[in-house]
Amino acid sequence: MKWSIHQLRKHRQGPLLLDEAVNLDSVKKRNEEIRDIKPVRVSGTCSIGEKKLTCQLRLEGSMTLPCARTWEDVEYPFSIESVEQFSWDEETLQRDDEIHPAEADMIDFTPVLEELILLEIPLQVFCESADEVQEMEGKGWSYTTDEELEAMRLQEAEEKVDPRLAGLANFFQTDKE
Repeated sequence: MKWSIHQLRKHRQGPLLLDEAVNLDSVKKRNEEIRDIKPVRVSGTCSIGEKKLTCQLRLEGSMTLPCARTWEDVEYPFSIESVEQFSWDEETLQRDDEIHPAEADMIDFTPVLEELILLEIPLQVFCESADEVQEMEGKGWSYTTDEELEAMRLQEAEEKVDPRLAGLANFFQTDKE
């Protein structure tokens, strides 16, 4: 999505309405965890001022991420709402560092849309079958749940007897001979 400032100035009478599907496959190069991304629906309104463009955006789409337990593909839907501002005036850009600059009299939405999607990626996603995974092992590693780990720790603590106190283990036992 690129627009020239000259094109935008023609829409000064009222808000510019957005509703289109955008292919953002380039976001996969910026984050290798994104295995696939379907075309993102970008909708919203943009108001054009004398020195800046203000857009209220809504992004809806779906990306494929790896499951944190099984490494299988997980379809992760997202819906993002954001207000973004662009300016072609140097004074406006110096006053506010949250405004995106126009480059060569062009406003390019693609990097901004990519950033919004990258910020939406969760730390972990799980597939539906991830809870069914009970025992997995490999060379030098194994998978256990927190409950299983706690039970193993308690069992080890009970089995461990201090050698200095080993003689006291039979103290209360009596022979009935």
